[in-house]
Amino acid sequence: VQLQASGGGLVQAGGSLRLSCAASGRTFSNYAMGWFRQAPGQERDFLAAIDWSGGTAYADSVKGRFTISRDDAKNTVYLQMIGLKPEDTAVYYCARAYGKYTYSRVSGYPYWGRGTQVTVSS
Repeated sequence: VQLQASGGGLVQAGGSLRLSCAASGRTFSNYAMGWFRQAPGQERDFLAAIDWSGGTAYADSVKGRFTISRDDAKNTVYLQMIGLKPEDTAVYYCARAYGKYTYSRVSGYPYWGRGTQVTVSS
């Protein structure tokens, strides 16, 4: 399984970005997908996840600002981010879960993409 995240960049506070994560393989629709982020010197934090049927879960820190979605026909999961803040600056990672249902822990995801940098200026 290969995951390729894209869409990161530099944005001003209050701005928006949409991250994409393209996955290889023919069974994408059978698995939950998640987004995490990691700032320098900090742990990798859960942001959002979407299960095989489209059910979603969010971290409190991003609820109402970030939206996760998936397009199974394109083997792609998205993270729409609005109202970005400087504290959202981090490397953002997508990941595929062990199974159909969402997890909020890093340990629930055996496959990871390489990450895309998001920088929010004040």
